[in-house]
Amino acid sequence: MSRTPRYVITGPEVDLTTEVILDSNGRRIDQAYVDEVVSLAHEQLDRRAGRPSLTGRAQRSPQVTFRVTPEMKARAEEQARAEGTTVSQLARRAFERFLAS
Repeated sequence: MSRTPRYVITGPEVDLTTEVILDSNGRRIDQAYVDEVVSLAHEQLDRRAGRPSLTGRAQRSPQVTFRVTPEMKARAEEQARAEGTTVSQLARRAFERFLAS
């Protein structure tokens, strides 16, 4: 599958085969260096694209959204902090208990 370019390079073109350009560690930047850095950047972007799926597979987890009062949100945040968890995890547990009853 072909990847759509995420960035557009602007500015003067550099011929890496004839011009000597060094990175901050003194390593010469050539096409292999550029390819490696771009690949690593794409990996980092792919890795940070959201939370892991709750399904355990690479598919998006469904979401349930609802409104609460500011007081209820504050209480939920306080409870989540006290339990060392997130409001989402707290709400998921409460929802599971409600559905199980």
